[in-house]
Amino acid sequence: MEDSGAALAAAVEATVFLGYFNEMPDHRQAGKVAYPLDEVLLLALMAVLAGAEGFTDIARFGEKKLELLRRFRPFHNGTPSHDHLGDLFAALDAQAFRRCFVAWVAGLTGTPARVIAIDGKTSRRSGRKGARDALHTVTAFAARERLVLAQVKTDAKSNEITAIPALLDLLSIKGAVVTIDAMGCQREIARKIIDKGADYILALKGNQASLHGDIELFVKEQKYVNFAQAKISTCQTIDAGHGRIETRHATLIHDVGWLQDRHDWPGLNAVIVIDSTREIGATSECETRLYLTSSPLNATELAPMVRDHWAIENSLHWVLDMAFKDDESRVRTDQAPENFVTIKHMAANLARKTPGRDSIRLRLKTAAWDDDYLANLIKA
Repeated sequence: MEDSGAALAAAVEATVFLGYFNEMPDHRQAGKVAYPLDEVLLLALMAVLAGAEGFTDIARFGEKKLELLRRFRPFHNGTPSHDHLGDLFAALDAQAFRRCFVAWVAGLTGTPARVIAIDGKTSRRSGRKGARDALHTVTAFAARERLVLAQVKTDAKSNEITAIPALLDLLSIKGAVVTIDAMGCQREIARKIIDKGADYILALKGNQASLHGDIELFVKEQKYVNFAQAKISTCQTIDAGHGRIETRHATLIHDVGWLQDRHDWPGLNAVIVIDSTREIGATSECETRLYLTSSPLNATELAPMVRDHWAIENSLHWVLDMAFKDDESRVRTDQAPENFVTIKHMAANLARKTPGRDSIRLRLKTAAWDDDYLANLIKA
């Protein structure tokens, strides 16, 4: 009995993270709840870590892995059917789930992220009319730690411009550098980042036509005289691999008073110019990208942060599609798509936090084959 009690205590300790979700509202009638919410969340999370792609998969996982699940919770009534799971996730308060997720991640990371990349993603098959009504979320990603920090669903009649401020409101970003693509290059977003004690790096394109045109002309003129009339810092990196050589030259233009006189952009400290050349065999491609930043750092420090932004594409969106089959998900009813994405983000964070050099894909495969490995994943 002592060994059994010790094992149960250890199992409860392993799922201490579920305590972050205790505040989730459960609108089911208390006397009729056969499947407690913490058991359902644990079931869904472990099933997704083992490769489940929808509620039918999760229900089958529950049937086959009940003994494993009972290491952590009683599951007195077994596990719910796929229809029951679908109804529960459709009714689950997505905003409350999101807030609990943010609190859990804050406890998971311990220290604030240095670089926070923000970008949007569409779960393409989550809508009945294709991408037009498919779920679109905007996510904040700790680029260097490779962890999802928070996500917000865009309103059906809105877009990322209105979702990004709501996402920022969920986070403590003081001291971080927030990177956003051109969609987020808006005065209101820049001001909110500054007001929350962080700095920004915002991609600049034609959606800010007047500002973009002035900077583009100035950069062209300064390149012609080798930036002799501007205070700058520079750095260069060269990457080679897979038959490709890519050279990136970063120039930071620090004296932007003239630009502020014209445009009065919140907190602007410098303009970042990235000139990249990609060589593949005898073919060479050149590209220039422009960014605004409020940071006082120099090119050597900021250029890597510009590249860090791509982690949200390569280490999150790609992983969600390849390892978690997000683009193939047909979870569609009410709040279920958003809640299911939150479960996937939880699974991705736990898989990423587990020590070792295996890919996320291999970790999920191993979790499907090895109960002890799966049990250890949720302890991360």
